Amino acid sequence: MSHLSPCSSCGVDVHAHIVPEHLPHYLKNKVAPASWPSMAPAHECHRHVMIAGSVYRTVSDKCWSVPKRLDDMQAMGLATQAISPMPELLSYWMEAPDAQLLLRYLNEQIAEMVARSGRRLVGLGAVPLQDLDLAIAELHHVVQTLGFAGVEIGSNINGVVIGDRRFDPFFAACESLGAAVFVHAIKPAGMDRLVGPAPLQQVLAYPTDVGLAAASCITSNLIERHPRLRLAFSHGGGTLPSLLPRLQQGWQVFPKLKEAIETSPVDQARRLHYDTLVFDTPTLAHLVQVFGASQLMVGTDYPFNFHDRHPVQRIEAAGFDTETAQALIHRNAERFLGLRDTP
Repeated sequence: MSHLSPCSSCGVDVHAHIVPEHLPHYLKNKVAPASWPSMAPAHECHRHVMIAGSVYRTVSDKCWSVPKRLDDMQAMGLATQAISPMPELLSYWMEAPDAQLLLRYLNEQIAEMVARSGRRLVGLGAVPLQDLDLAIAELHHVVQTLGFAGVEIGSNINGVVIGDRRFDPFFAACESLGAAVFVHAIKPAGMDRLVGPAPLQQVLAYPTDVGLAAASCITSNLIERHPRLRLAFSHGGGTLPSLLPRLQQGWQVFPKLKEAIETSPVDQARRLHYDTLVFDTPTLAHLVQVFGASQLMVGTDYPFNFHDRHPVQRIEAAGFDTETAQALIHRNAERFLGLRDTP
């Protein structure tokens, strides 16, 4: 049983999304790309996200309403929430200049929400990683001009996993600027192996892609090359907790892996960060055992239907000691987001 005193509203959520009420019209003197999104009215306080003339997702006004978000945060036990775009708006599949226009608009919308929140919202912006020069330029804008804590990126960029060395200049810039990087699943691999309706992409394929992305950062020695990089993974690191023992054993058994991976996979994994979005108390306890109590942070996936509505209570119910529980509820996220300087 936990020794923690009740925490009514001190949690810090690193995984929450926004969709603006309006999206900009395509202003260039040519036909808009098919993937350029728009918004259309739906029922009551909802709007449709339209892509290529079809409804991609119907979202509520909690995606853009700061007052409604703050009310829900109070009920969820949250003092602070880091907000980032709905991942499907990251737009890596567009031509980079088009994506940069859309992402600049999204970043400015996030900045407005942060300004209206009384400092209870923290920005995680988006950058067009299909073009490293544009991505680094937008990174500087969101950190230095807009004052964001960092950025959200996808688990892969048009099929190229983030551990690939081609993204090193971007991660070096994040490290130099002190920008936190939150990795979310996007366009996951393995969809052809799923049997069932479309929501299985979020339920099963997302954690798989996140696990492979996290593993790629270990096998490529990303965190060894950028030791001050603050890198976090959604959905509890996905499949990584199950893959890690095999990777560790393989590193000890196969000389080629020992030669390629500079440091123990387990040691590297315990220098990355992960959210708590696993919907299961025993699994949460396992993550703390695998990754360490200093590496887990609240994640909810608010405001979509498939989100954790009781994140703080779930941690309080897990039986952690007070120090561990407080670390998971707010201290680790404060450190990850740069909200406090204590190591």
